Amino acid sequence: MNDFWTTILDFAQTTTTRVGKQLMQDFGKVQADQKADGSLVTQADKWADQEIRDAIASNFSGYGILSEESDQSFPGTEWCWVIDPLDGTTNFTRGIPLWTISLGLLYRGTPIFGYVYAPTLNQAFHGFWAGSSGLATPTGAFLNHHPIHTSVDSPSNNHFFNLCSRSTAVIKNGFPCKIRMLGVASYNFLTVATGATLGGIEATPKVWDIAGAWVIVQAAGGVWSSLNSEPFPLSAGEDYSDRSFPTLVVSRPELVPVFQPFLKGVKI
Repeated sequence: MNDFWTTILDFAQTTTTRVGKQLMQDFGKVQADQKADGSLVTQADKWADQEIRDAIASNFSGYGILSEESDQSFPGTEWCWVIDPLDGTTNFTRGIPLWTISLGLLYRGTPIFGYVYAPTLNQAFHGFWAGSSGLATPTGAFLNHHPIHTSVDSPSNNHFFNLCSRSTAVIKNGFPCKIRMLGVASYNFLTVATGATLGGIEATPKVWDIAGAWVIVQAAGGVWSSLNSEPFPLSAGEDYSDRSFPTLVVSRPELVPVFQPFLKGVKI
């Protein structure tokens, strides 16, 4: 791994560790306000957002920033960080120990590096995915620096599939897996990357929910299937505050037709 990518990885790890340490002090102790789209936000979200944006500005001059809590329009810069300072705010405010800090690094509008940290679990995920960028990047997906890969198993009653609260319409007779609902879009998909689950669906994720996980899932061998419009590359000047990107993620291509028939009732 060359110096550039080492710098990127070290920055993501150092920044999310520092921010996560403070968020742990606020975990389960803060009040939330409701935003216009119905989601929750706390002073902890806003603090974390500002801390990460300040760190980016200090270390990566000229890089754009796209964030859930502040800069919601893609600036069109060649390099851009996408931030979700606290994915799973509802869990965070209720004292449920599953929430993450998510970072994605975009090159010409498409993520090529993702980093997602779950402080309560002491789990740090990262991955590199060059795609069609033409860049020479490292390869692979990792959990606490150990390689991870999606499962090669077939569905059964002893395997899991994740839902979001807006996708429960998939629960019908004959669904081939047990259901889990975690309440954190990024972590939903990352469990596929580790092989813990065979798939997951999110009906209304925003670009900052998925930018980091998008890289890690594919680097781990998973399939990212957009159910409406493709999220990437982003468009310069576009406001992403009210755009959702319904997504199915599965561990391998053969499982896409297995789960797709169950998605017909999901409102996307």
